[in-house]
Parts: sequence; structure tokens; C-alpha cells
Amino acid sequence: METLPDGEREAVFRYFLRWNEHVALNRPMKTAMRADFEAALLYYADAGTPLGQALMRLDSENLGGFYARPPVQWYPLDDAAKIYPLSMKQNEMAVFRLSVYLKEPVAPEILQIALTFTVKRFPSFATTVKKGFFWHYLDAAKRRYAVEPETDVPCRPLNIAASGSQSFRVLYFENRISVEFFHVLTDGTGGMVFLKTLTAEYLRLLGVSVPPQDGVCDCSEAPDERETENGFALAKSAEKSAGFLDRPAVQMSGRLSPVKPCKILHFHFSAQKLRAAARERNATVTAYLLAQMFAAQKSATDERGGEISIQVPVNMRKFYPCETLRNFSLYCGVRLPLREITDADAILPAVSEQLVKKASKNAMNEMMNATLRMVRSLRWVPLAVKRPAAGIVYGFLGDKIFSNTLSNLGVVTLPREMTPHIDHFDFILGTAKTNRAACTLVTCGDTATFTISKLTADPSFEERLYRQFVEAGLEPRLEGSELYGY
Repeated sequence: METLPDGEREAVFRYFLRWNEHVALNRPMKTAMRADFEAALLYYADAGTPLGQALMRLDSENLGGFYARPPVQWYPLDDAAKIYPLSMKQNEMAVFRLSVYLKEPVAPEILQIALTFTVKRFPSFATTVKKGFFWHYLDAAKRRYAVEPETDVPCRPLNIAASGSQSFRVLYFENRISVEFFHVLTDGTGGMVFLKTLTAEYLRLLGVSVPPQDGVCDCSEAPDERETENGFALAKSAEKSAGFLDRPAVQMSGRLSPVKPCKILHFHFSAQKLRAAARERNATVTAYLLAQMFAAQKSATDERGGEISIQVPVNMRKFYPCETLRNFSLYCGVRLPLREITDADAILPAVSEQLVKKASKNAMNEMMNATLRMVRSLRWVPLAVKRPAAGIVYGFLGDKIFSNTLSNLGVVTLPREMTPHIDHFDFILGTAKTNRAACTLVTCGDTATFTISKLTADPSFEERLYRQFVEAGLEPRLEGSELYGY
């Protein structure tokens, strides 16, 4: 301030007077948030950005009334999310991560402001998990949501026990921005909308104008009520209920690691080559990768009998037009006897046939009906006794009926203005209790990133997968390590 001419000093003084009217948090949080905006102004000064332009980008009008008004909203959990708080145990929590890799290093000062401006657009994310008499619920939490430097393994449990604690975290490392979500908030589709909007707001603060399209929300607009609705209430249930109970599946044989996950591996493919390999075999990309996983997993177990079963999440939005950013996905299981698994190409027709049948609208409706019935069966059971009851009613929660998971988030579309600044995305699932691996795929541009999060140091599964991909001519570029690059 002392180095500024009188006119600019007065402009900064007036800016913070107005800023003060938009923030009514408690003293420690308000002080910390003001320090965030001061740090951003210093960043702009060091970057040579004219003060007037910097103040315009940081306009306190972007805060709206979110931080000035007391929290009053609360949200009942959607029917899928009701499971997650009941299934939590010590150091076990359903957390997933979405990451975007920029072409320049992340500026933490600007990312912090981007999060402060973005979170108000997602009121069901700006919440804390609380216990009701019958169910957990999401309660609005007006607070400073802070970005953090990444210093630990991905997808570690969030501390949601503390009053006002948040159910997601935003992390940065070099050129990577990551958001980790407790699954109670959202699924991969809703999480990607949040990440894209946060990234667009970050780029706006750096002078890149990004229009609100292709899954990027306008942070200056009020949230749409449809974004917080319970999608399961919109869909028609089937007459039958099916899909939860199943036989235990064959697991990989590696020793379980106390570090969860103990290894993260990213296989980067040309999306064009991956699609071509699937088309040559008259299969979808998901079916093609499932067949590769079945073949690789057989080499990673000492079992000689039983069945391998791979869980495949299914986005229900493709069956029902729905704008919700909360959970609206279910899953199916593709299952093959271990003795019938030979090479990936030989089993691909059987995998494709099962995937078409089990991920169909009719099959998903049957599973959705089972979800709704089970939720209703516990409706009037007090939460104090519901948790042990859930251990019986939700017998499907154990991951022993699956050997692995493949979650394909699909193709990420971006506004044209964003694409020059984005390198690629990746998607990480937190590890389960028994499954030694969980796999994901996300595609942006011509980069398809297949990720494995591991619960065992035994490298048999990923080594076999890599060899199969090379033999198929996919030329994967592999990165990752036991400590994920720290």
C-alpha cells in the first residue's frame, strides 16, 4: 500500500471496505479469507497486472451473499448416498479424486480465490455431514474453504466428525489441480462439473474468458434447483428387485498394504488408437478394457477355481434426463469363471454380451428398485441402531463379491477457450477393503488415461496389463509410483 500512488491506494481501501460487507464469517475465518485476497493482489502485482484489472477480477460482487448470510439450507441424502456414512469404518471411506493437469504450474493464490468464488455455486457441496435421528444429512456450512498443497497419498479419508468440517478437499501439486470428494456429496459426473467450473474460474482470474457451457457453470448465477434433486425419485422403478446379493469373487493374491492406496499407476493412451482397437473387435472401449482386466487378473491370483467379477458403475443420467449434480449412478457386475478366462480377445464376446445385458435400463431399474426398497426398510429405524442393522440389510456393501472395479467416466468436453490450457485429466478411486485394485478411465482430447489404484505392492496385475496393451499396439505411456511422485 505504501508504494502505491494516492489514487490506487484509495481504490484498494474502498475495495476492502466493500469486500467487508460481503463477508460475515467468524473472526479467524474472515481474517484468513482477507489474507487470501491480499495474497492474490500481491500475486497480480508481481505478475505486472494493472491494479484496476486485478481489482476487477477480484470484484467482491463475485462473493454474492453466500458468505454474508447465515447457513439455513440442509439436504437429505440421495438414496445412493445414504449407504456411505453407514458403511464407514476407521480409515475406510468412499473417497474418489478427479484431477486436471494444466500446461502451466498452478498459482495457489489464484486457485484459492477461484475456490472461494466457485463453492457458492454448489450449495450441496458447501455442506457438512451431520447425524439426524433416522439418517445422516447434509447441513450448509458457511466457512472459508481452503486449497491445500498435496503432501499425502490420494483419497485419504476426510475428517467429517468435526463440527462444520467439509466433505471435499481441493489440492494442488505442480501443474495439477485435484478435488477429492466423499461419495456422499456426488458421483463422478457431478464431481467433474465442479472441477471444470473451478478450473474455468481459475483461468478467468488469470485473464482467460471461459463461457459457461460444456459442463462449466456460471458462478455469477444462482444454482438451479434441479442440480440438487434426488435423481432416484424421478426414475420409474421396476416390478422386480435384483442386483445386490451375489457370491464371493476371486481376489488377487497380493498381501494387503497398510498404506491405502500404496501405488497409483496411470496408463496414457491415444484415445483414437484405443477406440480403434475396440472397434476392430466389435466392442465398446469399456468392454475391451474389461476383457484385458479379466485376463490380467487371472495371472495375479493363486486361485484355480471360482469366478472373477468386475464392478462397473452405470450413469443413470443416460436413461433418465436429469440435471442433478448429486449421486445418480448404480453398478452392474460382469462375472466370468476363472477356468474359462484365456486371453482377452477370446473372452471379449462374453464380456460384451454381459455388459449389454447387465448395464441395460431394465437391469438398472431392477437394481434401483432394490435400492429404494432397502432404504425404505430402514426408514424408521433410529440411526443409533441402524448401523448394525445395515450390516445385515446391506449385505452387498462388502467388496468381496467383486474382484475389481472399472469406472469409465467417458469423454470430458470443454469450452473451446479452455482447451489450450489443459493437458489431460485423471480419475482415481479410493481402494476398498479387500479388492487389491480399482481401475478408472477418463478421456480428454486424444488422451485416454487408464488409472489403477493399488492395495497391494504385488505388481503382477499391472505388469500383465502393460504387456497386453503393448502387444495390442496401444503404446501406453506409463507414469506413477509407490509414493505418487512425492
